Amino acid sequence: MIASKNIEKLEHSMVKLSVTVPCAESRKEYDALLREYSKSVRIDGFRSGHVPASVLERKFGDSLRLDAMGRILEKAVEEALKDADPKEQPLGYSTPSLEGEPDFALDKDFSFAVKYDVFPAIEVGDWKGIEVAKPQCEIGPEDEARELEDIRERNAVVVEREAAAKAAKGDIATVNFHELDVDGQTVAGTEREDFTFEIGTGYNAYKIDDEIVGMKRDEEKTVEKSYPADFESSELAGKTVKLVVKLTKIKEKKLPALDDELAQDVSEKYKTLADLKADIRAQLEKRLADKLKSLEEKAIVEGLLARSKVELPESMVAAELAMRLENLKRQMGIDTEDKLERILAYSGKTREALVEEWKPSAERAITTRLALERLAEDGKYECSEAELEAEFSRQAAESSLSVDEVKAEYEKRGSMDYLRDRIKEDKLMADLLAAAKLKKGDKVSFVDLLKDSE
Repeated sequence: MIASKNIEKLEHSMVKLSVTVPCAESRKEYDALLREYSKSVRIDGFRSGHVPASVLERKFGDSLRLDAMGRILEKAVEEALKDADPKEQPLGYSTPSLEGEPDFALDKDFSFAVKYDVFPAIEVGDWKGIEVAKPQCEIGPEDEARELEDIRERNAVVVEREAAAKAAKGDIATVNFHELDVDGQTVAGTEREDFTFEIGTGYNAYKIDDEIVGMKRDEEKTVEKSYPADFESSELAGKTVKLVVKLTKIKEKKLPALDDELAQDVSEKYKTLADLKADIRAQLEKRLADKLKSLEEKAIVEGLLARSKVELPESMVAAELAMRLENLKRQMGIDTEDKLERILAYSGKTREALVEEWKPSAERAITTRLALERLAEDGKYECSEAELEAEFSRQAAESSLSVDEVKAEYEKRGSMDYLRDRIKEDKLMADLLAAAKLKKGDKVSFVDLLKDSE
């Protein structure tokens, strides 16, 4: 059908396809369309299927030409791309758009141009010797002690304190409260009953922990409290309020002793406190190793991005952002765009503003993925069945599932290919780390390491 074609590369992984269709081919398509119209159109005074072409053209001329042009465009683009290089094929989510207003006439050749996005060219520079600073961190006795205290907290028993007891930090308080206006009347909507929190944590809107310390059960008092201009609650920031607070219950936490009995209460796999401590140490060491590995891989990715060049097509970024929006809606249980808009409005955002906020992160994620995929492809990494089985076994050992159950879960979700790709990427990352230039980073505590890298 086509007489000539030309594909021109544009910016941002977009191309321009220019096509010329001979006049005779345009006429052929137009005549075929006329015959179809003649068979289906009913016009008074003519038998069905016997409407003269001149009558059809007089009555439907503009529609006929527009219809014919649409068919010619579709067929010409399909033919032009049939044997084109894969790098010149449009992305699945990129629809070719017509450039300008085409000049279509039956008495001359028809030339037009369309633009569309293609898969981006990926240039990854020399990745050997990427510099990676490894933080110097060790698990200390204080880290183990903190984990043990957390376990004691989770296994604590809460009991009522005696009637004469005074509230103290660490106690569990239950209070009723309400605000007073300048006339000493209750401010509507501020009443709250049976509000429970741990004194000293600040887990209450008015931050009245210190004011409750020293109160006895069933005691009531009026508290006047001023809040700074930068207070976390905008409703209280820069204001002074009067509160009537009544302490209705005081409970205290009884922490269990650090002994074999506690270890056995935590899990039947522990027989002694020493067993529990050994497992805590092992878990902390694993968390540290995982965190350091994550930081190393992050540094590798940073180095790759600095050495890589990818012009992302707009449609690819748009598809990534659309997927993130759908994931957000699914996580929040939102089924319509209207609901999403309303929920975002509560936080002072719009859908467009959220997407714009996500855009740099989306572009970064796509670029990282494409660079790693290119290196994995160049390195011809494979995932054997033995490696797949080993991964099933590893996951089963870290969970309550059997190997067969882990495998069945991946099959149920249709995620086998995803797991294979992840194993390939793990191999690639191991090679990248092996070729990296490791150097000692700053000394940092385990707590700070986790905090700074969240």
